[in-house]
Amino acid sequence: MLSRITLRQMEYFVTTAESGSIIIAAEKIHISSPSISAAIAHMEEELHVQLFIRQHAKGLLLTEIGEQVKEACKVILAQSSDLYSMSADFTGVMRGKLKVGCFSAFAPHIYADIIHGFSSLYKQVDLEAVIDDHHNLLQGLMNNTLDLALLYDLHIDENLINFTPLADLPPYVLLAETHPLAKSKAITLEELTEYPMILLDMPYSNEYFLSLFRNKNLQPNIIDTCKYVDVIRSMVGNNIGYTILNVRPKSNYSNDGKKLVMVRIAGDTRPMKIGIAAPKNARLTNVQQAFSSRCQAFISNQYIPGMSVSYFAEAHMKSPNDKES
Repeated sequence: MLSRITLRQMEYFVTTAESGSIIIAAEKIHISSPSISAAIAHMEEELHVQLFIRQHAKGLLLTEIGEQVKEACKVILAQSSDLYSMSADFTGVMRGKLKVGCFSAFAPHIYADIIHGFSSLYKQVDLEAVIDDHHNLLQGLMNNTLDLALLYDLHIDENLINFTPLADLPPYVLLAETHPLAKSKAITLEELTEYPMILLDMPYSNEYFLSLFRNKNLQPNIIDTCKYVDVIRSMVGNNIGYTILNVRPKSNYSNDGKKLVMVRIAGDTRPMKIGIAAPKNARLTNVQQAFSSRCQAFISNQYIPGMSVSYFAEAHMKSPNDKES
């Protein structure tokens, strides 16, 4: 009877059980709520048990048997991963499941070469990509719902997560072509406080951008916030304000066709580091090690897929004429 329950259905059930909500589980694993509901209903029908007590105020609560089924499913899921790894060791064929997270701000630039490229190379690997913000990716790693994640070195708990840095991404100022500072070779943070700023409002990233000013005892003039990079680039292109970003696309135009100018920040500013992270308590399978190796081969301070080549010549350069902010 258990054979009629798939590993994917078990995964949906375990995620829901640990989230206490079908909606939250759907957001975590990027699967529709009806699909998760159907998987749980199928399991209950197959096992002839009630797995959850559905309470409106408290969400979903596991029944006593539901708790036992959850623990059994977690063991089965772990064993299935070990079986694929064992098979790969013996046959030399890379196969198995891999769930990788990627930070949404740089996912458009590296997805094709890193993630899709890995799937194309190892066709017997069942790879699932989760594109999300930094906070949710960290939670996925700590909850062991993600095997690996490409993200920044922000709020990394070294007791829970292993982080391997791959490349530095120094911050820069993004301006409209008509902005008064657009022709500057470098801009101080002090100069920027005189102009309106649009803040990329994503968990942890926003704190990082504000800390650049705070470390110099400065206060930026924030007139708007947004969590979508493409929207901010259009706002900047229309000269509503400037912004500070780390990821530097190859395109110098916003989505609505406005010319954008990228200028480095004068003085010392802490770069973000892009890296590959894994749960500290997890033993990497051959598939996970292969993906990590691909990331280390494709991402460095000399090259990152989808990003401006000139960026790496400029980003680490500091002119002796730079003004300290």
